[in-house]
Amino acid sequence: MSAQAPLILVDGSSWLFRAYHALPPLTNAHGEATGAVFGMYNMLKRLMKDYQPERLCVVFDPPGKTFREDWYPDYKANRGETPDDLKQQFPRITELLKAMGLPVIAVPGVEADDVIGTLARQARGADLDVLIVTSDKDMAQLVDDHVHLLDTMKNRRMDPDGVVEKFGVRADQIIDYLALMGDSSDNIPGVHGVGPKTAAKWLGQYGTLDALIADADAIKGKAGENLRSALDHLPLSKRLTTIVLDVELPVTLDSLRPGERDEPAMVTLFDRLGFKPERAAAAVKPVVPDGTAEAPPEPAQAPPPKENAEPTRSICVTTAEQLDQLIAALEQAELICVDTETDALDAQQAGLVGLAFAVKAGEGWYVPLAHDYMGAPQQLPMAEVLARVKPLLESPDRPKVGQHLKYDLNVLRRHGIEVQGVAHDTMLQSYVLDAAGHRHDMDTLARKYLDHTTTTFADIAGKGKAQLSFNQVALEQAAPYSAEDADITLRLHQTLFPRLQAEPTLEAVYRELEMPLVPVLADMEYHGVGVDVPLLKRISTELAQRMETLEKDCFEAAGQPFNLGSPKQLGAILFDQLGLRVVSKTPKGEPSTAEDVLEVLADEHPLPRLILDWRSVAKLRSTYTETLPQMVNPKTGRIHTSYHQAVAATGRLSSSDPNLQNIPIRTAEGRRIRQAFVPAEGCSLLSIDYSQIELRLMAHFSGDDKLLGAFRNGQDIHRATAAEVFGVALDAVSSEQRRAAKAINFGLIYGISAFGLARNIGVGRNEAAEIIERFFARYPGVKAFMDGTRERAREQGFVETLRGRRLYLPNINARNAAQRQYAERTAINAPLQGTAADLIKAAMLDVHGFLQDEAPEVRMIMQVHDELVFEGPEAMLRELGPVLSARMCRSSVLTVPLVAEPGLGANWDASHG
Repeated sequence: MSAQAPLILVDGSSWLFRAYHALPPLTNAHGEATGAVFGMYNMLKRLMKDYQPERLCVVFDPPGKTFREDWYPDYKANRGETPDDLKQQFPRITELLKAMGLPVIAVPGVEADDVIGTLARQARGADLDVLIVTSDKDMAQLVDDHVHLLDTMKNRRMDPDGVVEKFGVRADQIIDYLALMGDSSDNIPGVHGVGPKTAAKWLGQYGTLDALIADADAIKGKAGENLRSALDHLPLSKRLTTIVLDVELPVTLDSLRPGERDEPAMVTLFDRLGFKPERAAAAVKPVVPDGTAEAPPEPAQAPPPKENAEPTRSICVTTAEQLDQLIAALEQAELICVDTETDALDAQQAGLVGLAFAVKAGEGWYVPLAHDYMGAPQQLPMAEVLARVKPLLESPDRPKVGQHLKYDLNVLRRHGIEVQGVAHDTMLQSYVLDAAGHRHDMDTLARKYLDHTTTTFADIAGKGKAQLSFNQVALEQAAPYSAEDADITLRLHQTLFPRLQAEPTLEAVYRELEMPLVPVLADMEYHGVGVDVPLLKRISTELAQRMETLEKDCFEAAGQPFNLGSPKQLGAILFDQLGLRVVSKTPKGEPSTAEDVLEVLADEHPLPRLILDWRSVAKLRSTYTETLPQMVNPKTGRIHTSYHQAVAATGRLSSSDPNLQNIPIRTAEGRRIRQAFVPAEGCSLLSIDYSQIELRLMAHFSGDDKLLGAFRNGQDIHRATAAEVFGVALDAVSSEQRRAAKAINFGLIYGISAFGLARNIGVGRNEAAEIIERFFARYPGVKAFMDGTRERAREQGFVETLRGRRLYLPNINARNAAQRQYAERTAINAPLQGTAADLIKAAMLDVHGFLQDEAPEVRMIMQVHDELVFEGPEAMLRELGPVLSARMCRSSVLTVPLVAEPGLGANWDASHG
């Protein structure tokens, strides 16, 4: 996993039962059970202390039935009733989590596993690593290089190798593994008599449940008979054990940031429960033998509660006269705050339920359009309301402000309104002011800047099974809630924008890059990109066949068959049989077979590379070819990714559903998947990619003469570096020397160490240190830049891009060496990555405006890393390719040439030549 703080997802239901059963019965002075609350608090407290998460969510199972019971009425029929003394503690658990400021979710009809799985997939789409806190074996199916499990009771963290070690199968085989065994507690039928060993053995031999079923007649003995007897229900078992990854959730990743503790509420709760906030572990006392309880200690003194900001005066518009008054207010306003209320989170499919407006602080208007609860008063016709507000919202002369306004733009566009005059977004104001310091959702910003606790959706719609969708909420509650959203957004703008104005360079980033980009990204999301679903299915089959071929090649290279997913068997082959060197060891002292180790060993024997290829293909098949078809919008037939401006601290854009940034390009299989991204009928795709932009930025920032000269002369920068470092002529540089130079060039951007370089290029640590020393001797400007950047970061506490985007580094002077060193690496990397982000954002603005004016038939449809992808008629793209490439480079102020290389093709891969 990366050094970035992961999203932590706590399996609340699992934790709660473990807390309950882990402790003896505990009660307070009033005889109320407190053990589960006590255990839950201490586990959460330890988790928060150990990981200090930036994003966290506690996920619970909902009360009542879930969708799996619709599939199989006997699902979980064997489960016993929840103990009464645990049920009694549920309200206190809810109070505890709320007082601790921790995001909590329970989705009606959806199990916690599916919520966690969906959040994990969304997080990976946003380039976030994930840590799932659970003891549930079903969760192992979610594990990959960026999603790990954490069992806090045993202090054990499970990565892909850990899954194989524990279960004997890979993470992508866990679903089939569980289906074969069944689950008596969930009443899921499996194969009678098949336990972990047999299930692992079969999957080691056949790879998948489908392959095993296809060859069921070949399984001998009683086990074979039992397997054949189970064939009818195995598909259902597999369906029941598969975690669903695309359920609709009432939260976004941005909302999953811990808030401030409500100290008065904590004091009240802990006083009632009989234990002390500062020393909870010593405060709760069990019932003594005579049946009485010890008196609780005195509660800690709480700070005086903060008063909320002035409450919002809400106006609910349900008559023609009230609509006239609203229109008049909007026409007279200098700035219009607009917010949509919808029945879903997907902007490309959500239905419009109402509109909220604010034009002055302290007041908000709500226009209900599609509330359908029992006894709802007459609402104005949606068509009439939209016709009245359309001229105002589409007027470029009437500035608009919102919170995450891109969502509202797409919702309104689908309802016939093309919003113009997009002037301000409070989410982006907060992001530009301090990208990594806190969350940028409205609730967090209201607490931070206005001392105001907003009304939550759960406050008006309820929780659990009885939770309402927004169109079912009574207007008496919906109107104040929506009016407050608009009013608080306007107040946040009035607070945040003056802070930006006080920092001219930051204001320029906001005004010149981030805000103009909002409608551009909304346009890209709206149009989406086409995918060839039948081709994806064929590719999935091809990948399965490729896995079989690689498996045979691995057996041949090893000289014997073995389980490719078993680290122990692989280790025995690599180190005992083939005698390859041990690069690193696992925490248990065993030779590691992790990916970075195999990369090192790939130059010494063909087997490690084959294993890496096999793992890569398996991941591509499970992650992309089987998932992308599910993301196709049924109305448009295209995939509509969501672009995120306020996630990456460096300013880079990220995307989710799908995460376009993670689709590989360097492998044949990855390129095959890109072939499934196709243009509309009669069109082609044009890709334009910046060449080595971060290395060019290193040359610019450092001002090193030799590095500048290499780029100005159009030299192969890796070959040029190799010639300098190894002291040979350019034409004498070997492929191995060039590869080492490439590792140094890119490694420098990420603060590579001698140990890291040694591992990457397969040399000793001392030799790697000498290579880095020679590099800095040949490129002294780079060393001076790195040293100077670290020093300036220590003095001012932040670093900046060329445009003045700022990244604060609170740990740059930390006593903790690991924190300080990470901050130092970030100090060097952030200006490079951030400037690259600023450059491509400026390019997007330029080419989008150019296309609208000169070639509206051509659309920009994707942004991936340093690449832009366009869709349009082939002849026009062929003509525009050099023009757009030149425009992408013309805003550069670098001292080295900026190069953007175009490519045209019938699919995304073909556009790369």
